[in-house]
Amino acid sequence: MNARIAPVSAPRSPLFNLLLGILALGWPLAAHVLLPHLGAWPLLVAILALAWWRLPAARRGWGWVLLIAGGALIAAGHAEFGVRAWPVVLNAAMLAVFAHSLARGPSVIERLARRREPALGPRGVRYTRRVTQAWCVFFLVNGSIALWTALYADMATWTLYNGGIVYALLAMMFLGEWLIRRRVKSRPEETPHDR
Repeated sequence: MNARIAPVSAPRSPLFNLLLGILALGWPLAAHVLLPHLGAWPLLVAILALAWWRLPAARRGWGWVLLIAGGALIAAGHAEFGVRAWPVVLNAAMLAVFAHSLARGPSVIERLARRREPALGPRGVRYTRRVTQAWCVFFLVNGSIALWTALYADMATWTLYNGGIVYALLAMMFLGEWLIRRRVKSRPEETPHDR
């Protein structure tokens, strides 16, 4: 008999997804609080297991890389670096997604914009491409700072940056983009005759 076994999928309850979102956002604070009590390797195993379980892409190529890297860090006695490197991994993943969308099109921001405005004009496409590029720069810089804090900063500094300052920077990016978008949208669309 050639029966196929359906893959096990994670529950899709809104409450469960909310709790995972809170955990993802609060990972630096959770790590700061739990690390002295549980140790680094259980936290690293927990975050890797959650990523593997919740993210379908994690079960493909890069997920295996994360699992092998996590196992190597645990075996080498550097599990705390794995716990602290999680924001670096997230920034690298976001950078890869946004940069790939620039190379292949349409950009991530264009796809989001088309949900609200399906008939996005050429100026809107150019603008969303620039916003996607700005996010790529943000993820590169933020990931670099997160890496520095993972390697060289004490736990309090790592938590302050990755669990606090980064959210203020994200808020400033969103606010800045919203203000610029309002200004750009208030201008009339160029016609071929205007060029």
